[in-house]
Amino acid sequence: MLISGVQPFTLLDYPDKVAAIIFTPGCNMRCRFCHNKEFVLPQEIVKLRPSFISEKTILNFLRSRKGKLDGLVISGGEPTVQPDLKEFIKKVRALGYLVKLDTNGNLPDVLISLIKEHLVDYVAMDVKTTPQRYKELAGDLANPKNIVKSINLLKKNSVPYEFRTTVIDGVHTEEIVKEMAQLLEGSDKLYLQTFRPEVTLDPAFEKKKPLSQEKMNTFVDIFKKADIKIVDIRQ
Repeated sequence: MLISGVQPFTLLDYPDKVAAIIFTPGCNMRCRFCHNKEFVLPQEIVKLRPSFISEKTILNFLRSRKGKLDGLVISGGEPTVQPDLKEFIKKVRALGYLVKLDTNGNLPDVLISLIKEHLVDYVAMDVKTTPQRYKELAGDLANPKNIVKSINLLKKNSVPYEFRTTVIDGVHTEEIVKEMAQLLEGSDKLYLQTFRPEVTLDPAFEKKKPLSQEKMNTFVDIFKKADIKIVDIRQ
């Protein structure tokens, strides 16, 4: 599997677990607010390719951390575009590690397969906006029907999960947030974070400002009314 980066230790990215994170290159969306174009655009990925980390190196690293780490977070880019993701996860699990998958939900069939075979222990899915506005924000590669399919799959509680939304000034109005709340109604967990201007895929987003705490709290209240068990803000 292609691995473009590793963070050997985190207490923040896998709830209640001590974990490492690997990052996979390539993505099947082109989110205008994305901060990680080096993991998304093919012409940028080519530049990183000499520094890619071999699967063998990661597995050896995990062997050396047995008893110190609980799990591995597989993030991106978008991990589900990796054709050998399933086989890699099997090798990680054979070492005794839990696996958390970060995904945009654009390939629900991959997600279904991983869950059915009990290969993932936790899934974090980004929900970027309403299905009607997905292509406007995440590009033509985004498939809104697939996004809804992945959301409904996770809401069946076959595996522990959370949804995540980066809230952007001028993009996420109260009207849109109310529509998103209907989409996510009854789900387990939703974490919001305000967009922070850095280098983005669409330079126009670099001029946007973070939302105020008051506005973020307003959005939290809207989602809580949709019977979502846990709604919180991540910094």
